[in-house]
Amino acid sequence: MGRTLRVMSTDETSRFVRLKVELVLEVADAEALTGGALQRISESAANEEMPERERAHAESAVQEDEAEAVAYLVDPFDLVADVPGAELVQASWSSETVDYDPDSPDWDLDEDDDAEDDEEDV
Repeated sequence: MGRTLRVMSTDETSRFVRLKVELVLEVADAEALTGGALQRISESAANEEMPERERAHAESAVQEDEAEAVAYLVDPFDLVADVPGAELVQASWSSETVDYDPDSPDWDLDEDDDAEDDEEDV
């Protein structure tokens, strides 16, 4: 069986773009980080965006885990809010505490991009 390669015109291609971002943050001041997250939670609760039960859980989580505090402070909507001609339609993010060694090959952020480029060339 033969394969048919169909080239799509610009009008036929998807209008959606997946943006992948991976960041590693160093927490230099845990108290400031936790305080900022608690402030954000308090503001959300004051604006009635967060029910009391959820607020209590969030406050507990950010006080116990710096990664949770980061998750409350970093918002992907803020990252793309000013991109002209684009609208964010879906976002998800997570944070976790990691052992980071900048000299380790495990932290080569371009590694995944190279593998994807190789797959596209096939």
